[in-house]
Amino acid sequence: MSESVEEILSDFENYLKYYKKNYNYLINKDELKSDSSYDFELSEANITNEVKDKTETPYSVTSTENEMPKKSEVKKVQAVEKENWMNAKNLLELKEEISDCKKCKLWETRKNFVFGEGNPNANLVVVGEAPGADEDEQGMPFVGRAGKLLTEILKAVNFTREEVFICNILKSRPPGNRNPEPDEIKACEPYLFKQLDLIKPKIILAVGTFASQTLLRSKEPLGKLRGKFHEYNGIPMMVTFHPAALLRNPNWKRPTWEDVQMLRAEYDRLMKKK
Repeated sequence: MSESVEEILSDFENYLKYYKKNYNYLINKDELKSDSSYDFELSEANITNEVKDKTETPYSVTSTENEMPKKSEVKKVQAVEKENWMNAKNLLELKEEISDCKKCKLWETRKNFVFGEGNPNANLVVVGEAPGADEDEQGMPFVGRAGKLLTEILKAVNFTREEVFICNILKSRPPGNRNPEPDEIKACEPYLFKQLDLIKPKIILAVGTFASQTLLRSKEPLGKLRGKFHEYNGIPMMVTFHPAALLRNPNWKRPTWEDVQMLRAEYDRLMKKK
């Protein structure tokens, strides 16, 4: 990687400050091209060559039957076999019940079960893919290089890590940080659904392909999912790039900044309705 993490973080922070003052900007096709192998498919719908009208609503909340998992679907997954964790009344009880989970092969190589951390009554939940090496070592989500960048992104739109809840689809690290396998997701996703059911957030931010596709029950690539709101069980959900992808592809910080600004605007609107 040509730039150090510190340089990327500094550049991203300066970028955010600039575009916070100058909200309208151009996103050109060439700026989103990359040689990375990261699972991202460029969509013409996500590229604009025109400056946005400030009076125009920049997004709309959308959901379709194919995108949105129904409550009945989640219950069906959880009702296959009645287990103690299903009766958990809060996150602490849930953590105690599932921390020694051995439902998939990842327990054999993990150092720590990464349950998630943050405000148990958070209005915003951030969902990622799986723990990395640093997360596996410390037992906490997003504490490595990508975690530092996530903290900066949240800070840029006036969120602190302490006020949100951060977790992953998988609670155990895949060896070598490989992609999650279908059987691993199937074994672990009910725990995530239970976490969301207990927290009852007002809004969700899914970062990366696996988090987005799992929650939306969709096979659409990230490029087609991001830039608009979806719904998970009636909760508005924004999709954007995983911070690890931004470390490899700094050019993606523009659409990421656009996504999190939309997230903040919808969050503020929802809070005013309380």
